[in-house]
Amino acid sequence: MTKKEELPVSQVPRAVRVASLLSEGEELSGDDDQADEDEDDHAYEGVPNGGWHTSSLSSSLPSSVLISELPSHPMDGLPGGSTPLTRVIKAGWLDKNPPQGSYIYQKRWVRLDADHLRYFDSNKDAYSKRFISVACISRVAAIGDQKFEVITNNRTFAFRAESDAERKEWMQALQQAVAEQYARARLSSIYPLGIRGSEPPDRAGSLELRGFKNKLYVAVVGDKVQLYKNLEEYHLGIGITFIDMSVGNVKEADRRSFDLTTPYRIFSFSAESELEKEQWLEAMQGAIAEALSTSEVAERIWAVTPNRFCADCGAAQPDWASINLCVVICKRCAGEHRGLGAGVSKVRSLKMDRKVWTETLIEALCAAVTTTDLAETQALLGCGAGVNCFSGDPEAPTPLALAEQAGQALQMEFLRNNRTTEVPRLDSAKPLEKHYSVVLPTVSHSGFLYKTASAGKLLQDRRAREEFSRRWCVLSDGVLSYYENERAVTPNGEIRASEIVCLAVLPPDTHGFEHTFEVYTEGERLYLFGLESAELAREWVKCIAKAFIPPLAEDLLARDFERLGRLPYKAGLSLQRAQEGWFSLTGSELRAVFPEGPCEEPLQLRKLQELSVQGESENQVLVLVERRRTLYIQGERRLDFTSWLGAIQKAAASSGDTLSEQQLGDSDIPVIVYRCIDYITQCGLTSEGIYRKCGQTSKTQRVLESLRQDARSVRLKEGEQHVDDVSSALKRFLRDLPDGLFTRAQRLAWLEASEIEDEEEKVSRYQELLARLPPVNRATVKALISHLYCVQCFSDTNQMNTHNLAIVFGPTLFQTDGQDYKAGRVVEDLIGHYVAVFSVDEEELRKQREEITAIVKMRVAGTASGTQHAGDFICTVYLEEKKAETEQHIKIPASMTAEELTLEILDRRNVGIRERDYWTCFEVNEREEAERPLHFAEKVLPILHGLGMDSYLVVKKHQSMEAMLLYLASHVGDTKHGMMKFREDRSLLGLGLPSGGFHDRYFILNSSCLRLYKEIRSHRPEKEWPVRSLKVYLGVKKKLRPPTCWGFTVVHETEKHEKQQWYLCCETQMELREWFATFLFVQHGGLVWPSEPSRVSRAVPEVRLGSVSLIPLRGSENEMRRSVAAFTADPLSLLRNV
Repeated sequence: MTKKEELPVSQVPRAVRVASLLSEGEELSGDDDQADEDEDDHAYEGVPNGGWHTSSLSSSLPSSVLISELPSHPMDGLPGGSTPLTRVIKAGWLDKNPPQGSYIYQKRWVRLDADHLRYFDSNKDAYSKRFISVACISRVAAIGDQKFEVITNNRTFAFRAESDAERKEWMQALQQAVAEQYARARLSSIYPLGIRGSEPPDRAGSLELRGFKNKLYVAVVGDKVQLYKNLEEYHLGIGITFIDMSVGNVKEADRRSFDLTTPYRIFSFSAESELEKEQWLEAMQGAIAEALSTSEVAERIWAVTPNRFCADCGAAQPDWASINLCVVICKRCAGEHRGLGAGVSKVRSLKMDRKVWTETLIEALCAAVTTTDLAETQALLGCGAGVNCFSGDPEAPTPLALAEQAGQALQMEFLRNNRTTEVPRLDSAKPLEKHYSVVLPTVSHSGFLYKTASAGKLLQDRRAREEFSRRWCVLSDGVLSYYENERAVTPNGEIRASEIVCLAVLPPDTHGFEHTFEVYTEGERLYLFGLESAELAREWVKCIAKAFIPPLAEDLLARDFERLGRLPYKAGLSLQRAQEGWFSLTGSELRAVFPEGPCEEPLQLRKLQELSVQGESENQVLVLVERRRTLYIQGERRLDFTSWLGAIQKAAASSGDTLSEQQLGDSDIPVIVYRCIDYITQCGLTSEGIYRKCGQTSKTQRVLESLRQDARSVRLKEGEQHVDDVSSALKRFLRDLPDGLFTRAQRLAWLEASEIEDEEEKVSRYQELLARLPPVNRATVKALISHLYCVQCFSDTNQMNTHNLAIVFGPTLFQTDGQDYKAGRVVEDLIGHYVAVFSVDEEELRKQREEITAIVKMRVAGTASGTQHAGDFICTVYLEEKKAETEQHIKIPASMTAEELTLEILDRRNVGIRERDYWTCFEVNEREEAERPLHFAEKVLPILHGLGMDSYLVVKKHQSMEAMLLYLASHVGDTKHGMMKFREDRSLLGLGLPSGGFHDRYFILNSSCLRLYKEIRSHRPEKEWPVRSLKVYLGVKKKLRPPTCWGFTVVHETEKHEKQQWYLCCETQMELREWFATFLFVQHGGLVWPSEPSRVSRAVPEVRLGSVSLIPLRGSENEMRRSVAAFTADPLSLLRNV
């Protein structure tokens, strides 16, 4: 047989991108009647695995190579992890006997390590044709001239060496590897899945591999992903290949598919469902994390012989440890320890938690079984000794201080890691069912308490002193027992700490005793206790709280609370199932601690965007929304949930007359002020005599009372409230403030500043005084003056110029009788110098102008068509696709963002948002065959104003968002550059390009601009556009014949409101996603997607409000014609010069 000329080994590339692991289109199912070996060699051999033919390398090396002489394997020495690959015992060329009794042998490169026997097409292939687990080999036998068999439970693999000596070396190496595998198996005694010594998989199941008809069985084991033909072969330990995840990366491809990328090939898998795909992604990402871990710490700890085995089950090479118990444990036992809670066992990885493993901690763990004094300390702690007990020495009051004084570094490290460890207590007589697996710390307290009989409902009436009974109460071992007197032996009753779900401290003098508190239990019972002494009552509350609060929620006890307990909740992206969290209420702050994660930032209840109760009485849910953070508290137990609901609603309401005690918005503006300003902006900017005219006294009083009671839930509607009634309510609220808007302490300074003659000095003085105001007052002043600035812009219509507004608001804001002209002058100066005093930039002024423009134009449109409308407008939005059955008519207030609109649509259709669902509102342009996902913070109303007849809004999932977020997370910097196909709109741009097609151009995108270069070597850009003035749409018109399907349309609006348009095409979908993600990143300051999804519910709009119709922005053709005709009249010419 003639051999081809081979390339030198040094010229063979180390990394080769492989088109496919198996032959394209081969059937993998196989026939049970055929020999298994037939399937092995015919299904998986003859594959271009690495691009080098077998024969081209078969004679370049001797058939067997010593380990020191082995050529470098493609996966040796790759960066990305410090974990070394399994040591190769023997490797070389062998002839493999194919099935069906054929006499034609095939040359295979065979590698043997401690765990697997693998054979490849060549010595440069990254992935094997097949592998056999050494644990499954039963024996190795010689069968003839230079031949030997590797025999498993039900299969036999035949090989032929070049000589008898070579065969002997292979057989000895295999027999030694099998013997060592059996020895390790005997030490571990764990045989999952019937495979001796195998590690249980993190995930296993069937997946489709692109290009093949049948599914493969895939197992994620440790830091490797193993591929098998089917489940049977998985149990037999005979597979196709495995992928070392130290060089792997996984990313989502589409709905059910994902890619596992390595330097050698891309494995494209498909799962049965999206949920299953997410589970596979999570398992493979865990394998990557394990592969990139380091074994340096583990090897140092394993150097001590007893640390080579799990302290609980005896498994070999445990890679986890309990740092406070000073024991090493395996992965399975680590899960059990973690279930005990951090207060009992602090579990850390020997390989991944490198920062935890200080030198002293490593020494402590290594010495745990040999150092006598450390073992004695451990024994004392296990018997109940307190780590923080008083030593009797004022200079070294604790054992830790004593150890430090004595220079005992190991003792110090051990004590430091056991500061919060609890002593396990076992009660075999009365086993308790606990919601939490951690054992609560022992708290002891006793004394007299006054209590009433337990109740099954909330106490609505005041309990008189005579209704309380004096009882001797003892809190010990997690049980609060109450006795007839201090000499009684048998308790009258008891409350187990594990059954307490809520502890509430009532305001003084709520009942007959000055200080009272309530205890709620799982059995829907309420216990009321009272004392006259505030100090004693506080001590009891503190001890009871410590008895039933787990260690993870101890931070809630750092400050006084009004209510403390556990409740079922849903939050963040985990909305599929409810969990139990711990909550405390202090004033208007609600603090929460969740099982998974650190203590949450407190919710400011007065700043909530939404507080609502949903569901029926038996299954209610309290919804709290604050700055795109949403919390769902479920009413699993009706009694304590009802008490929490009342307390939270009371804390979220206005508690007084001062500004800081009102319900506040995101910008610290009182909701009552925002509601009035927003309504008048929507409905009263052009109302003649606005703020000068007074409303009806009774209606004004009614509006003000409703706003004071709960401004957040009030929706002012035209037809129900007149603008003059609302404006009078706002003026009365500001005039009745106890301290005034400008505060009594600074009122005189403001009035004196108005007399300064130099305008620059006066503005500077106003800015100085503004900075001295409390935050809420300062925000309110800016919001009010900004609103009055807009009002005076329409003075030709409403007759309220700056001077007239100052006459009205001067006495109101400074609470004078109208005789002091300086009050009016201050207001007039603030309105006149609004931009300078409040440092309003051009962008903020432009947005304000656009919003007001849209509002007034819509009102003019309603007037022209003979209809009047409320402050909000009607628009048609589609869900997922444009069809009659998916359209929704929705109210669009001026402040509504794209995120709020999206969630409103989903709420109406009862569409649940699952984890990794990126629902987005898209602007679709049918004529251009393009769409643009709106940024979540983008205001919707100006977009609606600019929509043409061939455009509409649709809410659907953004399929590329997760891929874009992953790209941005791994991408450094805010720039991107590369080649793209470019085509201009010739009627608009005129860049001198040849007409009629797409041409290669080099682009650079940074935080300020997008530059176009003729070629990559060009020094000067042919064109440059400011990036913030660009609108990027996904898609290119088909009639332009784009060279690829991955294109986008870019629109640029000049300062003269002229639109320019061009088209760009990328080579791949991933390239398109990267460009689009970078556009979003630089245009919105890096905030592409909200860090936590929000939930904003709005009232369902009605077609009619009172007797007044609402004008639709989208609807019938006649309605649209009337609206468009009305838009031609522009009443805002006076605003353009602002």
